[in-house]
Amino acid sequence: MSRFVDMVDDPSHVKKLTMPQLILFAAEIREELIAKLAKTGGHLGPNLGVVELTLALHKVFSTPKDKFVWDVSHQVYVHKLLTGRKNRFHTIRTTDGLNGFALRTESEHDCYGAGHAGTALSAALGMAAARDQRASGENVVCIFGDAALTNGISFEALNNIAHTTKKFIGILNDNEWSIAKNVGAIASYLNKLITNPRYNRFHKDVEGFLRKIPKGDLALKLGHKAEEALKGAVTELALQHNPTTPGDGRGGFGSSLIFEELGLKYLGPIDGHDLPLLVSTLEYAKSVDFPVIIHVLTKKGQGFEAAIKHPEKFHGCGPYNVETGESPSVKAGTPPAYQDVFGQTMVRLCQKDNSIVGITAAMPTGTGMKALEQAIPSKYYDVGIAEEHAVLFAAGMATMGFRPVVGIYSTFLQRAFDCILHDVALQDLPVIFCMDRAGLSANDGPTHHGLFDIAYLRCIPNIIAMAPKDEDELVDMMFTATHQPHPTAIRYPRGTAEGVPIKDQPKLLEIGQAEVIQNFAHTGCPKVALFGLGPLNRMAREAAAALIAEGYDVAVINPRFTKPLDAGTHSFFAHAAKVVVTFEDHVITGGYGSSVLELLSDHHIATPVIRIGWPDQFIEHASSVDYLRNKYGLTAAHAVARVKQLLSPAEAKPLQAVA
Repeated sequence: MSRFVDMVDDPSHVKKLTMPQLILFAAEIREELIAKLAKTGGHLGPNLGVVELTLALHKVFSTPKDKFVWDVSHQVYVHKLLTGRKNRFHTIRTTDGLNGFALRTESEHDCYGAGHAGTALSAALGMAAARDQRASGENVVCIFGDAALTNGISFEALNNIAHTTKKFIGILNDNEWSIAKNVGAIASYLNKLITNPRYNRFHKDVEGFLRKIPKGDLALKLGHKAEEALKGAVTELALQHNPTTPGDGRGGFGSSLIFEELGLKYLGPIDGHDLPLLVSTLEYAKSVDFPVIIHVLTKKGQGFEAAIKHPEKFHGCGPYNVETGESPSVKAGTPPAYQDVFGQTMVRLCQKDNSIVGITAAMPTGTGMKALEQAIPSKYYDVGIAEEHAVLFAAGMATMGFRPVVGIYSTFLQRAFDCILHDVALQDLPVIFCMDRAGLSANDGPTHHGLFDIAYLRCIPNIIAMAPKDEDELVDMMFTATHQPHPTAIRYPRGTAEGVPIKDQPKLLEIGQAEVIQNFAHTGCPKVALFGLGPLNRMAREAAAALIAEGYDVAVINPRFTKPLDAGTHSFFAHAAKVVVTFEDHVITGGYGSSVLELLSDHHIATPVIRIGWPDQFIEHASSVDYLRNKYGLTAAHAVARVKQLLSPAEAKPLQAVA
């Protein structure tokens, strides 16, 4: 028996399906998502939640002429299935496969790429303004989540929509979750709208209304009558709960909706899994000549019980069992993940020092900060997807004698650069930035790779920046950071650590002091100095073993600090060596290797420097970090080959000739 999922290859095919067929198609899409992502992993929960919404969008609008702008865009899997990428869907987030986010270079139906929250409303408004400038008439539809409303950029855009264009369609996809449960006043506000019985009674009437009347009558009656009834219901309720003067801004819901105050016509909340209702509402929004916000209620993980029960896990998951939702068991003896070491260390530090608190920007599990929330909730703050606020909030606490630890992905800290510079570093406040995912997030790709933090932090005065070679050193660095009167930053990678035992009592490191792991043996062979930063120190040690086998005298240094650099150790080994090699899990442009070149130049040391790191380009996604490292030359073998190009084996004594 043919399935609709096998027959639909283009958005135009969606338009030909009847409503009963679309409803069957939605069920098939869910089956497809669950089956395919069980093998590759991915953002299952968010995509199960937008199946009907995506079908309704393609039923009403016509991409690529009409533009769909998705906030974050991790929820575009259904969109990809409908826009000519169905046959490649099994490759999503794998080497040379489909990207897990919207990508302009992947399809003409992806009009805007993203990977961070809060960008869609501004981008969509820019597209709408461009459309108005050239009078081209296409529709611009922005799909943004409720979590995006905790991000300041979203409100900057909302503030400008009504003043910029007369035709704009925003869809608030409200599932009460970003990655973790949404927090703050905006989440509470939306919850009040959803749960108020008088409000919901009204919208049941609206739903019946939408089903019965034709499009033209809908635009007229809903636009003029239902809107006023909606406002009245909310206003009356607000006065009942908080009888202040209407319009004074202090009433329970306020005298009208936030969106209405911003000049946007609000419709909702409506059931995001009711296809006929969604189609009718979108048809109405398409027909009007004023900006509209449609509040759509969806359920994250809809159609897969495991994803509904564990929305945080299935927001972005690895492979799993289709029947049970269980992930493959971890092999015995597997080292802990860096994020878990961080989380456990936060608990230990907070238990011993009342001045330490933890801050996360909606990433409690991803950063490991969840451990602190569970153990000492009074020391834990989740500010939502609001990285700038997280940093400024930390700065404020630091002025009051606290030592805030901001647990954050390297790629997300980029968003708060000015706050780091202007508010933390300029005032020399003891805020600690623990940057997870420094290096590659292979499956996610360029929007999530943390390859730029050394460069964007090392130019800022007062900052101390570190990178541990293993989990024990991460604990030492966190302990050391809590004893500094200056801002500190610690970068460490995603995934399992090195398997090094963690000491009972962490060590206080000397600021700016490198660690010599292996000194020159003074064998008379040509000397090579290898500086392996952070997790790539293991790569440096592997290269050292290979070079020694070929007759070189090799020293291995763990730099520990990218700021301040250990000038003495770097200069000493560069003076003694014929070649210096730096290893870093970072772009080489402006990174650690660049800082070594600058230092040696300042000290008039002419020893050649080979920099092993990521090239000056955005690195694509792939199935594994190892694949990308091999492709771009971040390997011990490549480092050895580079050394031999500069210092040929003929210049080195064979190992067996060494006395």
